[in-house]
Amino acid sequence: MIEAQERIREQVREGYSRIANTESSCCSGGTASCCGSGSAEQVARSVGYSEAELAALPEGANMGLSCGNPTAIASLKPGEVVLDLGSGGGFDVFIAGRKVGPTGRVIGVDMTPEMISKARRNIAAYSDGTGLNNVEFRLGEIEHLPVADQSIDVVISNCVLNLSPDKPQVWRDISRVLKPGGRVAVSDLALLKPLPPEITVMIESLIGCIAGAVLVEDTRRMMEQADLVDIQLTPKGGYVDSMVDWNDPLYQKIIGHLPKGSKAGDYVTSLDISARKR
Repeated sequence: MIEAQERIREQVREGYSRIANTESSCCSGGTASCCGSGSAEQVARSVGYSEAELAALPEGANMGLSCGNPTAIASLKPGEVVLDLGSGGGFDVFIAGRKVGPTGRVIGVDMTPEMISKARRNIAAYSDGTGLNNVEFRLGEIEHLPVADQSIDVVISNCVLNLSPDKPQVWRDISRVLKPGGRVAVSDLALLKPLPPEITVMIESLIGCIAGAVLVEDTRRMMEQADLVDIQLTPKGGYVDSMVDWNDPLYQKIIGHLPKGSKAGDYVTSLDISARKR
């Protein structure tokens, strides 16, 4: 079991290292990821980011890896301490930093060194544009967060938890770092029904956040076991079908393995997840 988890983790790390090293976004670069073949801006706009938010980002921070808008779900307030799981190039960290302001703090955690380096290079442009010095990036795995117990007001994440080979441990560690009453605001991919077996073994679909997704009710169960309450799970099926509309090669390949007459949205949904720690 441990060997299998490490193998999956290394495959994901290698895939996202390639994405981090491309000059353009993952979408236009043609690298398998959570996005379709539209531009990074098109992906972000489709899941609810505003033109103002996108225009204010450091160059290269938006890599088209979103499947939702966790900063909107979180309703962030000035002064809060926020933790972003799988922070990539810093996209949601920089957006959250503006929302929590000079008295708040945002910490991004990513297990891919190339992503951490990319995000840290973006800090100077963020600070120059905002006058804020309230973001940082730490190398680490989301199953074992490099963050102190009960130190976080809000945990956010965008299309990352599905990639973990040990999701129950992710939810336990989220609960560990949250202050009592702290909030969770996550956008992720989830399954409405089990995928055909041949799709789950395609590494392209793993890096594309599909094969690692679990059933919606499995997500609820793991969260409850981690002592999270007021759980709200809101499916948003249009995201997956829009990936197909953009003729992304990865999603077209997946569709080719579905039963005749089925579409990706019958199986996979973007899921808005919110909860709080008891």
